[in-house]
Amino acid sequence: MPTVKTNGIQLHYELRGSGKSSDDIPVLLIMGITAPGEVWNVHVADWQHHFKCIIGDNRGVGLSDKPAGPYSSEQMADDYAGLLDAIEVEKVKVVGCSMGSTIAQQLAIRHPDKVHSLVLMCPWARCDNYAKGLFQHIMNAKARFRPEEFSLYIQLLIFSKASWDNAEKHADLEQGRNQDAFGAFPQPLHGLEGQAAACINHNALNDLGKIQKPTLVIGGREDIFTPVWMAEEVANGISGSELFLYDKLGHAFHFEDTGDFNQRVRDWLLEH
Repeated sequence: MPTVKTNGIQLHYELRGSGKSSDDIPVLLIMGITAPGEVWNVHVADWQHHFKCIIGDNRGVGLSDKPAGPYSSEQMADDYAGLLDAIEVEKVKVVGCSMGSTIAQQLAIRHPDKVHSLVLMCPWARCDNYAKGLFQHIMNAKARFRPEEFSLYIQLLIFSKASWDNAEKHADLEQGRNQDAFGAFPQPLHGLEGQAAACINHNALNDLGKIQKPTLVIGGREDIFTPVWMAEEVANGISGSELFLYDKLGHAFHFEDTGDFNQRVRDWLLEH
């Protein structure tokens, strides 16, 4: 499994797909807090037939280094800029999920020549006090809960009522918690704390106007973790951006309606 030295850490990444789109620009996938890059698998299963996909483990999780924090969204964007330099990729289309969207914003602000277009999933440009409290509680829960209990709390934050009420999806959630109880590479507390600091302190609101790239902002209307106002604030801050919100879905809309999401983002990336 390849790693590169970037910005003072070893960053693990994976390349999937060969790229068949007309412009053949790779797609960089950046996941959210607590999640390793492999969480993209259900999406890459589709997208790898159309794009070369670059999937990273953020600092603090997976097979990448997990130094003591705090981290910042700017620092993590520089991690990915160094990765692209190391693997000799000049420009990417970026898909960032949740915390990954804050990293994607900073990549476009700090390294605009490396970014062709952006898909920002359940994003925020800044945290209000409620969001800061949520991230603090995530740290508290990680410190005190068993892994499966922590998994349940995260599921309650990100999945909508529609998923909890659906028997098949409810069973999938239980299976996920059981798997997390025996995870091979659990995220250490200090890694999550470092990432949470990056989430809390991210504030790109005044710099969003510097992003002059085609941008799709996408979210769920039932998202209680990063509510609709956050997605709207990001979309309003980036000139010419598009906003799409799923009805009755939450923060994990991309898992709740994977078929529609995969095609929607694939088609948008093929056009942008």
